[in-house]
Amino acid sequence: MLRNLSLPAALLALCLPSNGMADPARDAVALDILGGWRTDDGTHIAGVRLTLADGWKTYWRSPGDAGIPPSFSWTGTRNVEAVHFHWPVPEVHDQNGMRTLGYAGQVVIPIEVVPDADGQMRLKGKVQIGVCKDICVPKTLRFNALLPETGAPDGQIAAALINQPLSAKDANMTGITCKIAAVEDGIRLHAEISMPALGRDELAVIEVPQAHLWVSEADVVRSGNTLTASVDILSPTGGYVALDRSELIFTVMAGGQAVEAKGCTGR
Repeated sequence: MLRNLSLPAALLALCLPSNGMADPARDAVALDILGGWRTDDGTHIAGVRLTLADGWKTYWRSPGDAGIPPSFSWTGTRNVEAVHFHWPVPEVHDQNGMRTLGYAGQVVIPIEVVPDADGQMRLKGKVQIGVCKDICVPKTLRFNALLPETGAPDGQIAAALINQPLSAKDANMTGITCKIAAVEDGIRLHAEISMPALGRDELAVIEVPQAHLWVSEADVVRSGNTLTASVDILSPTGGYVALDRSELIFTVMAGGQAVEAKGCTGR
């Protein structure tokens, strides 16, 4: 879990180069760590709070065709075995005619921190994110915080935990069936998701565990209690793409709500 995730070069190319120029997004976003509380099972619930200036947006973990996914580095972190993110349901934005997923204003991203041993934990490192207004700019934000050994429940973190995607069970999702066909430089995946409609203008996001693969925006068709989502999954080097169907993450969104499920069966 504690690994450095690099930003795709193609996405960084969409952003302005520095070249010694003034940073147009200098005051666009600030980051701080909410200390949170220790749970009964020994893990710690904390929060990464991003505060964005008026008109600026940043991205969800799977941002869409025009976005930059956040990339965390944990260098300097102490007494931490793992960090698990609990991403709030993102907003849907239109960016120059392309759909992106992310946040505006302020967002708290709850994190569940697993200690390596007894004692206090330190979260230290940096995150690379993209922020957009009239332009898109990569930003590097650093953090360094000691987590309290006990702490107390935090209303902002609790609210963000409530704003999570529904589980498959809670959304009456009864199954996901995947069909895969070869295309040039990759595969096309058709997923049939059995669930009642979540609302108008449903969209679906399909995530793969391999960060180097490119996944297209999903084409979505609703027929009764079946939502069909189709994506192309391409390799930057071309050729064969191998997928573990059990590791695919499916998220359906509509009307500010989301449903998340992992894995699909084949046919």
